[in-house]
Amino acid sequence: MTRQKSDTAPSQRQLRVGEQMRHLLASHLMRGDLHNRHLQSVSLTVSEVRMSRDLRHAQVFVAELGQDAEPATLEALGRVAPVLSGRLAREMNLKYAPKLRFEADTSFSYAAKIDSLIAEGLEPHRKAEGGEGET
Repeated sequence: MTRQKSDTAPSQRQLRVGEQMRHLLASHLMRGDLHNRHLQSVSLTVSEVRMSRDLRHAQVFVAELGQDAEPATLEALGRVAPVLSGRLAREMNLKYAPKLRFEADTSFSYAAKIDSLIAEGLEPHRKAEGGEGET
């Protein structure tokens, strides 16, 4: 029997558990039942959950509505992580409660930056063609 390397792609089980956990985390955050004032005042998006091979660790990527997650938000999530972990383990019938590590998802702001750079690059091209879209 050969042992898989740690840099291989995630298994179907990791992907399935991560996606189910993402849905449950989003519903808990949406309901606001975490008893944390800071989290009740922000709107969060859980974009991805990456599970370790043994399903004991979960890397959770979050973003605030319209921006990257603030450090205060990540700190608040870190404080409620043990409670969330226990709830998720019970709801998903997991043998072990996964240790949740919250990180800011910067992919949305990165995509917006790329879009603005593309738009800036197209602007001189449009002017040279005779001003498409000008009135």
